[in-house]
Formats: sequence, structure tokens, C-alpha cells
Amino acid sequence: MRLRLLATCLLTVSFLGAMDHTVVSTSLATIAGELGALQYMSWIVVGYTLASTVLLPVLGKLEEVLGARKIFLGSLAIFLLASLGCGFAADFGWLIATRVLQGMSAAGLQLMSQTIIARVTTQRERPRYMAIIGAAFPVAILVGPLLGGIITEQWGWQWVFWINIPLGVLALVLALFALPKLEGQASPRGFDIAGASVFTFSLVALILGITWASKPGFPPVAMAGIVASLCGFALFLWIETRAAEPMIPLGMFRNRTVAAGTALSAIIGVGLFSITAYLPTYIQMAYQASITVSGLVPIATVFGMLCSNLFTGWWASRTGGYWMFPVIGSSLGSAGLFAMALLPAGQPLWIPMAIMAVVGIGTGSFMNLLVALVQGAVPVRQTGIITATVNLVRQIGSTVATAVIGVSVAAGVAGLLPAGLDAATLTPQQVHAAAAPVQSEVAQIYASVFAPVFAALAIAYAAGILAALCLPRGRLSSAPAGAAHEASEPVTTQS
Repeated sequence: MRLRLLATCLLTVSFLGAMDHTVVSTSLATIAGELGALQYMSWIVVGYTLASTVLLPVLGKLEEVLGARKIFLGSLAIFLLASLGCGFAADFGWLIATRVLQGMSAAGLQLMSQTIIARVTTQRERPRYMAIIGAAFPVAILVGPLLGGIITEQWGWQWVFWINIPLGVLALVLALFALPKLEGQASPRGFDIAGASVFTFSLVALILGITWASKPGFPPVAMAGIVASLCGFALFLWIETRAAEPMIPLGMFRNRTVAAGTALSAIIGVGLFSITAYLPTYIQMAYQASITVSGLVPIATVFGMLCSNLFTGWWASRTGGYWMFPVIGSSLGSAGLFAMALLPAGQPLWIPMAIMAVVGIGTGSFMNLLVALVQGAVPVRQTGIITATVNLVRQIGSTVATAVIGVSVAAGVAGLLPAGLDAATLTPQQVHAAAAPVQSEVAQIYASVFAPVFAALAIAYAAGILAALCLPRGRLSSAPAGAAHEASEPVTTQS
């Protein structure tokens, strides 16, 4: 009973963190317009994403020192206060500051939810609970934008943030009752301050550089940010090889499960999460679909991801088998994206919907299962670190690939558009109102520009097949959490 209450609490806060990223999307223009800062509208999202990404490895290391319970409760309290502050924002600077706090606390909620589950369940039980908690993300993608629009129209944009308060308070009450005491296992004197500082700087520089690179002309400041990040990451690796208690112990990656699982997590970010932002535009231009109808393709993708995530989590916990899911899932992802690359423009819309649903099914089949696998492959004290690492590489992969795709598509379309059409101002409505030959030509242009993008992402998933084949075969262990080992070896029993 207590474990079920705990799972309910963790699902609630995971849903809050995921929703706060998606529910704001339909309110951006309203918020920025009322606060008089339309030119900075994107920072409502960027500030949240940047903060949540940067803090992941720091929180993973802090979990060793403070324990998951303290970080979870502290993150939840800060998230509620930040949500309250967002709604009361009187100017844009205030809003961005509170959104950064929201992002930082959301990282703690996401990370500690997965870490706590790892601490209180066996590896055999873990996939089922990971799947339940992981369902928060696809559900938030499905309902977030719609719910955000309804709330903004009916109550005002402030309630997009204030709606977190009642659910968050309920989760806090459940957490105080159901959350076990999970103390830290490392000395605070061993915290890698130098590594954390350099890593934070490098990651911020990378994300800002990529964000600026998506602007026309590739501004020099973008190159400066990317170069600074590369130098910073090189320095970070040097620090980690010499630190007594490194923030990310590089020795973890000598473990086959950790190395393969981390690679697969990065491939998910590169291969699927990056393209979902561009699917509606692709469908609107290549298939002449309306804005509303174009949303059906990403919805089909996410729905496939949700269903397979829940099924494979249940199946892995029931049988203990796991090896086939990453292999089959990455194969489905690769095949689906290759099919999208070969698909001619103008096909019935159900065809790309079905293909992307297959990609979603393949990805969902191992997305959260990976977390359970790598958690069982490291000593218990490193659970927070490895959980942060697999989430971090997924987000970095998605961020980098999203920017690269944006630059590639913009350059490709601009170079192929016929005279009289400006890529910088071209809208789907403008194309739909044009003559039939123009519509057909634009559709062919977008199909030809996106084809190599889909092919490249399919190759990334094909590399995922190789990574999945490197995972050790066996069955998930039913030994109590932390009892089976204290060495960096997979907690599996051979079949």
C-alpha cells in the first residue's frame, strides 16, 4: 500500500514537471504580449529547459551527499513557490527568473522520482514503476497544449502556473507519508565543486550557442559559445580524471550496460525527440494539411510511445526479460524513419501517422527500461549519478539535433524555393492560398529537404541496434535493492 501511494506521488510530480514544459506552449504569445516582451518570448521555454538540463548532473551528485528524500521534498517546495511566483509576475524579468527556478526544481523532481523508485524496488519490479512514472511525459505532450489553451482562454494565463499548486500540495502530503528515509552515503567534503562549475558553464555555453546558431547567418556569438563549451568539456574531463569524488565517475562507462544504455538514451534524443518539433511544419507544407490536422502525426507518435512504454514495463517486470526490447525497438525506429525518408509527398495522411506511430512504439519499448537497466549496473550510492547521466545525454542529444535540423531545413528550403517566395516569411497559410502548381512545388521541396534528415535519424537508430546488441543477456534480478552488489556489474541473473 505504501509503495502504491509513493508511486502515485511520484507520478503526480513527474506529470507536473512534464506538463509545465508543454502546457505553456499555447500561452506564450498571450503571456509575452501582456508583459510587453514578444521579442523574448522563447525564453519562457528556453529558461526552463536550460535550468532543468544544467542541474541534472549536479543533483545526481548531491543525492549521494544529501539523500533522495531531502532533494525531492526541497525540489517540490521550490517548484510550488516558483509556480506561485510565475503567476504573480509583473514583468518579464520576474517571469523568467521564476521559470528558471521552476526548471531547476523540475529537474530535481524528475531525477529523484526515478532514483527513489530504484532505491525502494527490486530490479525486477522497477520497469513496471518506471513505465508508470515515465508515462507522465507522453501524456503531458498529448494534453498539455490543449489544456494550456483552455486554461488561458477561460481563466487567464496566470492559472497555467497556479494549477500546479493544488496537485503539488497533494503530492507533498503523500510524499511526507509515503517517502522512506533515504540518506546520503558520501561526505559533503567530497563534492566535486570544480567539476560541477566547469560542467555547468560548458553546458550553458553549448545550449546558448546552439540556440543562437539557429538564427539566420550563424552569428559569431554562436560559434564563440560552441567553442567555449568544447574547451570547457575538455577541461571537465581532465578534472574528472583527477577528482577524489568526481561528479560523473568516468569509470562507470567501462561497464557494458552503462555504456550501451547511455548511448541508446542519446540516440533517442537525437533520433526522435529532435524531429517531433518539426513534424507539424513538415506535414503542413508537404501534405497541405491545416495546423490542427498536422498535429495528428506527432500525436500518433507519442501515443505509440505511451502504449509500448506501459506494455514493456509490465512485461519486463512479469518475466524478467529485457534484452529483446532495445534491439526490436531501435530496429522499428530505424525502419520507420527510413520509410519516412522514402515517402513521396502528397500521400494520404494516415500513412505518415502509421509510420511515426511505429517509430513511437519502437522508442517507447525501451526508453524507460534503459533507466532501470543502468541503475542496476552501478553501486547503489551512484544511482542518482547514473540516472542523471542517462537523462542528461538524452536532453543534450535532442537539443543539438534539433538545432542542426533547424539550420539544415532552413538552408535547404531557402535554396530551393522559386522566385517570389521568401523562406523567412513563408507560412503554411500563404502556401495553401497559392495556386496548385506552387503548392505542389513547395510540397516537393519540403519532401526533398526532409528526406535526408529522416535518413540521417534512421542511421542514428541503426547505430542504436548495435548498442542494443552490446547489452548483456540475462534476466532482471529479484534481489532487494542494494543487496545484490556494490560493484559496477549488471544486476541480472543468467537465463
